[in-house]
Order: sequence, then C-alpha cells, then structure tokens
Amino acid sequence: MIITDLKQAPQHFDTVADRIWRAWWEADGDPISDLVEGLREVGAADGFPCTFVASDNDRFLGTVTAIQSDISDRPHLGPCVAALWVEPDARGRGIAQSLIGAVLALYVSLGFKKAYLSARPHLHDFYALRGWTLVESDVGRDHLYIFRRALP
Repeated sequence: MIITDLKQAPQHFDTVADRIWRAWWEADGDPISDLVEGLREVGAADGFPCTFVASDNDRFLGTVTAIQSDISDRPHLGPCVAALWVEPDARGRGIAQSLIGAVLALYVSLGFKKAYLSARPHLHDFYALRGWTLVESDVGRDHLYIFRRALP
C-alpha cells in the first residue's frame, strides 16, 4: 500500500469525489458538482490543504483530506482531519490509521501543535483508542463528536 497526494494520483479523483459525496453530501441533497469544485480547490493548493489517497497496485483503498476547517458548527477549530474513507472490503487493515498518519505528519511539518476531527457518535471508540481526545459531543444537527489530538 502507498499513500500519495491526490495530485500525484489523478486517476483516483472521480472515485474520491464519489466516496466523499455518497458518505457525507448526498443525503443532504448537495450536488456532487459542489463537492468536485471543492476537491479541485483543495487540489490546486500548494501543500495544504490536500487530499491523500491510499492505493495498492493502483487499486483505490481510501482517502482523507487535510483542511483548515471542517467543522461547520466550530469553524475556529483546526486544522482538521476530514473526509476519512476506507473502502469496505479494505477495512480492518490499518489503512485509516495510515491515512490519518499522513495528515498528522503534514501538520507536524507545518508546525501545528494540535489537530481536530469530527465524527459520528458510533465512531467514538475508533478514535479514542487511537489517541484522540473527545472535547465535545452532540454538536450540530448530526450530533457529532469533536476530537482533538496533540501533535509533537
């Protein structure tokens, strides 16, 4: 498995857009074109924000985005680990942790001292067991949990 910036793996752009849209945007009625536009803006940035892709022999395994703010109800919290997705048949193999690690390494290199993410309540244990600290729960209409992680 390799993790690379989506800029270096453009063959995965449509898959990344599809997975993010289906997981977080489709149910709200947001058009995929809005997501594609935002993903292109992230891709146009130099270094940060950025989207990472995990793949194996060019097979898409997952994605995550490093972005300044991803928590609409708490826009002052950032930088954020956002849109973490691992293909269902690839889960349980440490891919999510590797993708998160790529984002955190970027943040450390940029001098950030902490990172945030939001997640649905059923993912509490996943993040808590991986060093994330719950700082707030029941946020917004999706009743999200907000986590923070200190960076070295």
